[in-house]
Amino acid sequence: MTITRALAAAGCGALALVAVGATPAAPPADATLAGVERAQAAAGPADPGGPGEYVLTYDGSVDDLRRAVVESGGTVEDVNHDLNLALVHATTPGFTERVVANSAVTGVARNHSVGTARPGQPHRFVDERPSAADRAAVRERGTGAVLPLQAAESAEPLADRQWDMGMIGADAEGAHRTATGRGVRVGIIDTGVDASHPDLAPNVDLAASRNFTTDIPEVDGPCEVPSCVDPVDVDDGGHGTHVAGIVAAARNGVGIAGVAPDATIVNVRAGQDSGYFFLYETVAALTYAADIRLDVVNMSFYVDPWLYNCSSRGDYLRGTVSDEELAQQRLTRRLVTRALEYAHARGVTLVAAAGNSATDLAAPERLDDSSPDYPEGTSRSRTVSRDCLDLPAEGPHVISVSSVGPSEAKADYSNFGLGAVELAAPGGHFRDLAGTPRHQTPGNMVLSAYPLDVARAEGLVDAEGQPVDDFAARSCDAAGACGVYTYLQGTSMAAPHVAGVAALVIEAHGQERRDGYALAPDTVAEILARTARDHACPADTACQGPPAANGFYGEGIVDAGAAVAPLPTR
Repeated sequence: MTITRALAAAGCGALALVAVGATPAAPPADATLAGVERAQAAAGPADPGGPGEYVLTYDGSVDDLRRAVVESGGTVEDVNHDLNLALVHATTPGFTERVVANSAVTGVARNHSVGTARPGQPHRFVDERPSAADRAAVRERGTGAVLPLQAAESAEPLADRQWDMGMIGADAEGAHRTATGRGVRVGIIDTGVDASHPDLAPNVDLAASRNFTTDIPEVDGPCEVPSCVDPVDVDDGGHGTHVAGIVAAARNGVGIAGVAPDATIVNVRAGQDSGYFFLYETVAALTYAADIRLDVVNMSFYVDPWLYNCSSRGDYLRGTVSDEELAQQRLTRRLVTRALEYAHARGVTLVAAAGNSATDLAAPERLDDSSPDYPEGTSRSRTVSRDCLDLPAEGPHVISVSSVGPSEAKADYSNFGLGAVELAAPGGHFRDLAGTPRHQTPGNMVLSAYPLDVARAEGLVDAEGQPVDDFAARSCDAAGACGVYTYLQGTSMAAPHVAGVAALVIEAHGQERRDGYALAPDTVAEILARTARDHACPADTACQGPPAANGFYGEGIVDAGAAVAPLPTR
């Protein structure tokens, strides 16, 4: 992606752009969406269409765009030339009304405005973390976190806690005999990657990494650096580091090994510290990943503020929506779809989490009481049709992944749906294995790397970095460099298992090139699906379909060993 801003060109990332929903308002009976592609979207409550930051799409030249913006009372701050997308700052009332009247502008959506965020908003991934009550219950019972596995002598120190790698055969005795991801680059589109973590440092490519976000103090807390643009080697949220460790924690005698322990990790940050992923940052990250020809990207998020993005008023079966909100959702659909198509066309295999709402995505209706989730307090209940999309998981060319626990049962929180989920993978399930000592213990979740500062802030470790209970672990190398690890659960954890196996597939079956390997995304997806291990639907569940392809497991549980084996000749 060609970025005009000097900071982005220098690797500092683009200015944060946040798509904020309009204050809910019932539309008039005769409201229509005529011309919605050119309509104002999601104006702030204080001054609709007035001062603030906006995403604009445009046709024609950048000069025409700049002229339209200036004449309407704004300035162009940043341009994504690949997708004809711009970040604009408006300074006068009525900006959107004037700018959409210009033929150069085809769409506009308001972004974050100072004062609309609310301090203390919950972290977007709070449901993936162990609750205080769960941690207290485990401590009171005195039950252990680890279900011992038969680990190879050369395994990493915490390998006996990695039931997930054993399930899919991503270990020294399985797939790693054939492929380890060497020469394959995996982009982590998330909250960042802690490149100082000893299990990640060997594999992170800092030169290629970028941060497309700017911290928002109202939700992210105080900025850690004066510019509020974090360096590319930090993760103040923790989520991205955990995901990166699942994909490619190194085989280096510390902690764990990832699915593809020799793959290269590229931090392509699009998530705020607080876990929100907004439109401009997400599109910028995807186009950048495409432009530098990453092999795989992992996307364990949905684009805020709408869980499902609709395109028409008819998609709302119950609940109210304004024209501005529909225009915003429609613009999100258009831009994210274009970015996914752009990345796929440039050889990027796209993997995403199916979501943690326990929703049947194949059902004709979808209940959503969380949108818009930003700013806090603006959400309300709505029922929408299945034509409203969870993005990027339901976008084109995306491998959507559901989550299973150590028993291989679908995790109770995981989304599902026949035709909506491509694959299943280990994502953890705290409540798995009922009736056994393992039930409701941290070992049912997925262990991976975590930033030390975040672990301290969350009370997982003490001031010296020592775990305070079984929900965290610590491992050090011979030189005394130590890493912290924690247990999380979610489809966010399932997706990177598939992204890691995709890296193994590219090494095992791809065409060798000077700097690694290459394999078309459609071929990667076909191999993953063909080699996944079939799993039948449980009895008396909402699961539909035969073992070979059903609503809980898609084409099956991803199988690293089978995926890297020689392909049968045709």
